[in-house]
Amino acid sequence: MARSPSLSYRWPAWLELLRWHKPTGRLILLLPAAWSLWLQSPRPDGNLVMLIIIGGLAVSGAGCIANDLWDHRIDASVARTSDRPLARGALTFTFAWTLLVLCLLTALLVVMELPAAGRELSLKLAVLALPPILLYPSAKRWFPFPQAVLALCWGFAVLITWAAAAGSLEGGWPLWGCWLATLLWTFGFDTVYAMADRRDDARIGVRSSALSLGNHALQVVGWCYLLAWLLLTSAAAVAGVGVVYWLAALGALWAGWRDLRELRHQEREGQPKIGQHFQRQVWLATLLWAGLVVGRGMG
Repeated sequence: MARSPSLSYRWPAWLELLRWHKPTGRLILLLPAAWSLWLQSPRPDGNLVMLIIIGGLAVSGAGCIANDLWDHRIDASVARTSDRPLARGALTFTFAWTLLVLCLLTALLVVMELPAAGRELSLKLAVLALPPILLYPSAKRWFPFPQAVLALCWGFAVLITWAAAAGSLEGGWPLWGCWLATLLWTFGFDTVYAMADRRDDARIGVRSSALSLGNHALQVVGWCYLLAWLLLTSAAAVAGVGVVYWLAALGALWAGWRDLRELRHQEREGQPKIGQHFQRQVWLATLLWAGLVVGRGMG
């Protein structure tokens, strides 16, 4: 019997390469930028919001292409990634490199369209962000916690967004609390994501925080999530949020605790639902953002 093609084959290979057919992965980068925007101002400029979305999609696409260029041989040996375009030979490397350059140029054009007051600082931060974004895929070859490198990349979404909106990085605790929360949250969810590949990673000889932390991985993830919640909530408090944010934050805390407890049970049973957890983190982060939007408006 012939094997049914993967659902991902419905999409054009170039779209798969960018991962734009998977909105969860794009939102999980854009949400920290949204936290940053609404912590900085209760009513961000609409044009700036649109530029941040376009820039986030371009940078996210560039990161995914760089990841697949680095890992095309490894991807072919891992069950979860064997259908990716470069791993299965659906695209040429010339095409991938061309698309990577186009994504980076788009991100540069977005920076040049940012408000004049924050453009130069945003450009400097974007240049600083580029090396970790492009080198992150190689980190699994030499660093036991490559998820920390990804967290650093995610943190630039907060800094660049704040710089674009405010023209400086003098945001005090609302800025730095949001930045630290983003680092911890990213390390947490990407550690869970890496749990899906532990057997393949160990066999191939690449590293991840899920492997390095061993049986303590979920405990560390839980602490990362709790500290991220505390940091973001304290940043929101200093920014002057209204009561709606607190209701959203308490709801997110309760739902996150339940989800982590369920994941721990699934792990003991040997059937962790990594994708489901990843999607729930997006919903929880969206809930916190919605709380910020309404809470800042009422604060």
